[in-house]
Amino acid sequence: MNAPTAIKQGRKWDQVLEGARTVFMRDGFEGASVDDIVRVAGVSKATLYSYFPDKRLLFLEVAKMECQAQSQEAVSSIETSGDIREALTMAASRMIRFFTSPVGIQVYRIVVAESQRFPEVGREFYDCGPAVVRDILRGFLQKGIDQGKLKIDDLELATHQFPELCKAGIHLQLAIGLRDSVTEEEIDRVIAGAVDMFLCKYGVDT
Repeated sequence: MNAPTAIKQGRKWDQVLEGARTVFMRDGFEGASVDDIVRVAGVSKATLYSYFPDKRLLFLEVAKMECQAQSQEAVSSIETSGDIREALTMAASRMIRFFTSPVGIQVYRIVVAESQRFPEVGREFYDCGPAVVRDILRGFLQKGIDQGKLKIDDLELATHQFPELCKAGIHLQLAIGLRDSVTEEEIDRVIAGAVDMFLCKYGVDT
């Protein structure tokens, strides 16, 4: 992939992205063809290439859009629950299902592959997804501390620990191709383990 350039937006921008999202979600990155994307989006190849001269740039833009949507869902689950265990469980469920989804895994692989040559790719991906969840999670944990429900000495570390607990045992295996799917039972096991371990370390018995 050539160095990312400034992407020009136009009146059919949303149309192109929605068509690309449909195809990428259905066929994955490798299986998605430009012909399929332009057909589903209802645009010409010239229009698509005027916005995205490279399929990976288009995929990364769709990925950022998905990350933002998943981040907002995770944020909503945290903000709407007054119970810490319930909120962490819902947030963990949102995160792990994105981490282990086909698009989530493909996004991770491409960002890792390209970010050494083009650091802006990794930076943009991080800022639009993980950083959003991190900031909201930090605020939620601080509120728990203030209410006496959590005892955390290093809030920054704890904020990074929780999403990593939600990847335990399955994310890396999926990312490097040791397996191609996970079961609901495995997901539920990781969620419960992540929440239990986090609250065992930082929870305050009342």
